[in-house]
Amino acid sequence: MKELPVDKGTRVTLHFALKIQGGETVDSTFDKAPATLDIGDDNLPENFEAYLMGMVAGDRKTYEVPPERGFGQHNPNNLQTFKRHEFSADMVLEPGVVVSFADARQQELPGVVSRVEGDEVEVDFNHPLAGRTLEFEVEILDVEPVGTAH
Repeated sequence: MKELPVDKGTRVTLHFALKIQGGETVDSTFDKAPATLDIGDDNLPENFEAYLMGMVAGDRKTYEVPPERGFGQHNPNNLQTFKRHEFSADMVLEPGVVVSFADARQQELPGVVSRVEGDEVEVDFNHPLAGRTLEFEVEILDVEPVGTAH
């Protein structure tokens, strides 16, 4: 059987690990069931799919992903300051707490409390991995055309 390379229109079964460079593992399937995804189905951000293109079953590689190819640079405009009374009185507000807001389209928008000072609460809406260089480790287990029966 010909080794089918990863491309649009393929279903890929793989193990992956996403790590902060030189640090903690953010997500990994190496210790559990592999992930299966169709290239182009938005399960994996397009920037990460680009690293898989051309790989074949049996390939295992680790890529360094700079912020601009990962989750973007940290944007100071994504820091918002609120007044304490804008939150429910019983809500614990301290750095690291995740708060959920609704954006203009009523989509859920999570933010992380970054600073609490007096009556001011600063919330960071940047992706938690923004500005970080990541390591993306991939092992391709199987590549097949989309629509093949299992």
